[in-house]
Amino acid sequence: MLQRKLVCEAIGTFFLVLTIGCTVLGKNDGVIPPIAIGSALMVMVYAGGHLSGAHYNPAVTLALTVRGRHPKAELPAYWAAQAIGAVAAAFIAMFLKGGGGSAVAPANIPAAGLAEFLYTFALAYVVLNVATAKGTAGNSFYGLAIGFTVLSGAFAVGSISGGAFNPAVAIGAGLMGAIHLPSIWLHIIADLAGGFAAGAVFNFLNPDDK
Repeated sequence: MLQRKLVCEAIGTFFLVLTIGCTVLGKNDGVIPPIAIGSALMVMVYAGGHLSGAHYNPAVTLALTVRGRHPKAELPAYWAAQAIGAVAAAFIAMFLKGGGGSAVAPANIPAAGLAEFLYTFALAYVVLNVATAKGTAGNSFYGLAIGFTVLSGAFAVGSISGGAFNPAVAIGAGLMGAIHLPSIWLHIIADLAGGFAAGAVFNFLNPDDK
C-alpha cells in the first residue's frame, strides 16, 4: 500500500515540476506559467487524492503530519518520493526545452523568505481545511481550491521569491535553473516552516476536529 502511495506522489510531483519547467524555461512569460502550474496541481490533486492524499509537496506532508492525518513513519518516504519526481521532471524538462535557465539570486533574501513562508502557509492551510476538515468532508472543490492557491501565490510573489511554496519544486526548479540553485536552502527552510505553522494553526483553530 505504501509503495502505491509513493508512486502516486512521485507521479504528481513529476507533472507539477514538468509543467513548471516547460512553461518557465524559454520565452514563456506573463500569465501562462501561473495558470498552467496551478492547473497542473489541481488535476494531479484530483487524480491522486484518493490514493496518496495528493500532497506532492514536503511542506504539505509535514502540515498533515502535524495535524495528525499522516503517519509520522511515512514522512521520510513521502519526502523521498516527491524529491525523486521533482528531479526526474527537471531533467526531462531541460531535455524538452533544450537546456536550463539562469535564474539569479533573490534580490531581497528576507522578503523572499517571508513570501515563501506566507504562501506555503496559505497552501497548507487550504489543504488542511478543504481536504481534511470535518466541515468540508466529501466536497468536490478541494483540488480547485488547492490549485488556485498556488496560482494566486505565483502571481502575488513569484517575482519576489520564485514562487516555489514547495521544497521539492525548489529542488527541481533549482536543478533546471528556474530558481537560483544556491538559494534553494531559503525555500526549503521557509516552506517547511510554513507547512509546520499551518498544521499548528489548524489544530489551534479546530481542537475538536481530530
